[in-house]
Amino acid sequence: MKIATFNANSIRARLGIILNWLKSEKPDLLAIQETKVQDLEFPKDAIESLGWHVIFRGQKSYNGVAFVSKVPLKIVQNRIYPNDLEEDARFIETEINGVRIFNTYIPQGFEIDSPKYQKKLQFYKDLKAYFQKNMKPGEPALWMGDMNVAPTEIDLARPKENEDHVCFHIDARNALADIMKDTWVDLFREKEKGPGHYTYWDFRYPPAFSKNIGWRIDHILGTKPMVLRLKKIWIDKKPRALEKPSDHTFLVAEFS
Repeated sequence: MKIATFNANSIRARLGIILNWLKSEKPDLLAIQETKVQDLEFPKDAIESLGWHVIFRGQKSYNGVAFVSKVPLKIVQNRIYPNDLEEDARFIETEINGVRIFNTYIPQGFEIDSPKYQKKLQFYKDLKAYFQKNMKPGEPALWMGDMNVAPTEIDLARPKENEDHVCFHIDARNALADIMKDTWVDLFREKEKGPGHYTYWDFRYPPAFSKNIGWRIDHILGTKPMVLRLKKIWIDKKPRALEKPSDHTFLVAEFS
């Protein structure tokens, strides 16, 4: 099984990149975040006309999550607050080949003194409660997406300058560590222990990509059964170098 995650930063703007990547890499499943499109305008026909299947939940201009796959999928759940009809489109759950798959776009947080940052920390708490309520211990599962947290100093190029950044602040890192404890394993770090590996390079600093001044904030996390099945995992940087790319790139994993 080959799976991947990608923050598209607008699926309509990045549709060509996504379709070409699907054609060349042929994953069993691709999780997409920041589709930035309401469901009625999602480019479903363009994707399905090439033989892929897609499920999604979106909203106008912001957020949005989707799965693209080789086989038909069902939405198990698309909210962590099922009774909140105004919940942002940040979560979708499905199952493939007997594996539970969760796709999340965690709030970025804006600034550490902003209510948006507190919303980010609360989202992690609520997501932990969702996992505890809806998952069985030790079942095969993957949690993937843009977590908007670089877990350790080697996961961003400039840790000292970013100690108070909402994606590296200690409270955000602790929130991710708390939800991972005893359940989720960072699969990338199972295979690669060193620094310099990033999935996001900020558009606001144009030389970021060429100088590899980035962040590893997109993750594929697995339960213990998936750790045992992991064959390899890598960051595909090539799409980030294309014309009009997303500020993120693809993270890919293969399992036996």
